[in-house]
Amino acid sequence: MLYQYLLDHYETDEPIFLSDIKLPSVSDTSLRQSFKMLCDAGKLLRYEAGVYYFPAPSEDGATPPLSPSLVAYYKYVWRCKQIEGYYSGHTFANQLGLRAQAPYVLEIVSNRAGGKYREIQIGGQEIILRRPRVTVTDDNYQILQFLDLLKDVDEYADEAPSACADILFDYIQETALTQPQLDEYIGLYPDKIYRMLYEMRLYNAFV
Repeated sequence: MLYQYLLDHYETDEPIFLSDIKLPSVSDTSLRQSFKMLCDAGKLLRYEAGVYYFPAPSEDGATPPLSPSLVAYYKYVWRCKQIEGYYSGHTFANQLGLRAQAPYVLEIVSNRAGGKYREIQIGGQEIILRRPRVTVTDDNYQILQFLDLLKDVDEYADEAPSACADILFDYIQETALTQPQLDEYIGLYPDKIYRMLYEMRLYNAFV
């Protein structure tokens, strides 16, 4: 029953978190034993304690391990098929093109952070986890991600202020952030946010 359930709900190379699996009339102890049996049979691989996956076979028949950044994404950003967090800080600045060098440390804001600030490792990948100012949802993660970045954009960006403004303007337009969204969440941030919006002429970007 467990094996078929996992086949129905998970793709290859998608992390499976033991804590997310709840089956009727199956105790936690039985569930752990079933996962071990599937691993022993070669049907499932164990990444680390409580994390498993169906491996995608390569051309040479090897089974490469999961990427630590992928595990972090499924654990803290996209969990149980819904948005639980977002990339922030230097990580998000690099993704947007505000800084050229990819940071070694991943920065993530997540409902599952478990504290205001934590430093952890997954498979050798260093991660900074922060608790969000408000619960992250599919409806608000992009405006929160934008405001988090804008608050300290001068710290994260390598680009000149005018280039930063252009990149952020494009992000607002591409994600279709709205004025009502801005009005709803801007009060959670320091007053400097208002100044940054004015100086970078970003108000007109919101729909």
